[in-house]
Amino acid sequence: MTMSATGPEQDTRTHPLAPRNLVAAAVGSYIPLVLAVAVVALPLVWMLLSSFKTPGEVLTRDLSVLPHSLAPDNYLQAAREVPFVRLFVNSAIVTVIGAGIKVLLAIFTAYALVFVRFPAKKLIFAAILVTLMVPPQVSLLPNYMLVSGLGGADTYWGIILPGLGTGFGTFLLRQHFMTLPISILEAAEIDGAGHWRRLTRIVIPISGPSIVTVALVSIVFEWNDYLWPLVIVTDPSMMTLPVGLTLLANTESDALAYGVMMAGSVAVIVPVLIVFASLQRYVIAGLTQGAVKD
Repeated sequence: MTMSATGPEQDTRTHPLAPRNLVAAAVGSYIPLVLAVAVVALPLVWMLLSSFKTPGEVLTRDLSVLPHSLAPDNYLQAAREVPFVRLFVNSAIVTVIGAGIKVLLAIFTAYALVFVRFPAKKLIFAAILVTLMVPPQVSLLPNYMLVSGLGGADTYWGIILPGLGTGFGTFLLRQHFMTLPISILEAAEIDGAGHWRRLTRIVIPISGPSIVTVALVSIVFEWNDYLWPLVIVTDPSMMTLPVGLTLLANTESDALAYGVMMAGSVAVIVPVLIVFASLQRYVIAGLTQGAVKD
């Protein structure tokens, strides 16, 4: 029995560690991945390093990547100029309440659209999708006139209320609920379980990753929202952290205060990065759930 002349060459080409395969993997996967991570991470790293730099290190013709000292002078000066504790509390209240209500509304609405029989379901779902296509700037003036007319200026509920009208969570959870085995819910219905019991005992427990994904997106949006709180709030004691940075920018308007501005930006970004890092495995599971079929 003789071996084909092309046999060894074919084995070399199909081996996972063959040079051709390594080059294809690097060009097709690793290099784009490294570039994407660099585009996202490098500005954050530069901001963090700049928050420890002195004005002379920031405004210089010679590139200085690393600060000469890690003394938190910029953070202390930012804390003296702006009441970060109060701003942090305001952002935490708005984020927890706003994101919590958004998640509950998304769960209830998505469950109704999938498992409850009522007329015009498709029309209602289409109307929810339309809200995703409307830029928030379009509704800024009507929302301001309505909320301020109701006395919601400089209040927590005035900041939270307009942001509740979003269809992203409903859309994501509806698509996930449609992949759930209907036989489980039918068996629970035969056993006498109502909608509330089916939702709390069956749907929510097996939809944890998708619900966490909606919660995380809502948390990030509420925490980073800038335009609406800037419009509806004029009292400095009611400002959120992103809006509070404008106070720091107005106080530290000199170009030599870039380090202080970077310190304030780090204080705003770090909490949401911690939340994202702690929940990212659930986000990946939620986005890939139902993608693989048996």
